Amino acid sequence: MTGLRDRLRLRLRPSLPSEPELPEVARAVAIIMDGNGRWARRRGLPVLAGHRAGTRALRRTVEAAIDLGVESLTVYAFSTENWNRPDDEVRGLLDLFAETIKREFPDLAKQGVRVRFVGRRDRCSPYVTSLMEELESDTARNDRLDLFVCFDYGGRAEIVEAARRLVADGLGEDEITEAALRERLADPDMPDPDLVIRTSGELRISNFMLWQLAYSELVFSETLWPDFGRDDLHEALAAFAQRRRRFGGR
Repeated sequence: MTGLRDRLRLRLRPSLPSEPELPEVARAVAIIMDGNGRWARRRGLPVLAGHRAGTRALRRTVEAAIDLGVESLTVYAFSTENWNRPDDEVRGLLDLFAETIKREFPDLAKQGVRVRFVGRRDRCSPYVTSLMEELESDTARNDRLDLFVCFDYGGRAEIVEAARRLVADGLGEDEITEAALRERLADPDMPDPDLVIRTSGELRISNFMLWQLAYSELVFSETLWPDFGRDDLHEALAAFAQRRRRFGGR
């Protein structure tokens, strides 16, 4: 077990002396942004302060992804299970989500980032929903980097909903294929990640992109999400570049 953990876990250094060119960049990257609460507790701060610091980490990571040649970045912002957190934390997260859309995303849009929100929207307020729709519309023609923000999202719920759509569309048994199911996922344009990064040292995927992760490479970083940045992303991409992807072959 220890050997497996060592192979899976990537202990990121505080900084890198240089950034050599990556031989093979992961074009599609997904990040499970974990560790906001622990970051705040270690500093004697309220949990929401950790989440707010996490929004700043998101912006610098998106900007780093652009510079490092990543074409698509998917981030896990709020899961279907996060509704089970204390009410005051959930309310704070929803307010912070709206604040982040207004404060952080316009500058990213100016840098050519196309933003898509993936997940349920019926549990958000009409105000938050309108912010999401407006940002998607305003960035629809941007093509420098696709940013998929998974909010009120769960991998199992996504697959169940796709199965329901297959039934509702009246597909016969022979018509139910991987391609047919994929077309009915939450956002068919969201690519399968080449690389998935989870911060904070936890070794699990927490119901994230269960369909899309079938052949993704995994990197587990010890860095808490609010401390994550360019050097951490570069080192994760460097680890990916050293791996041989077989996709079930030899």
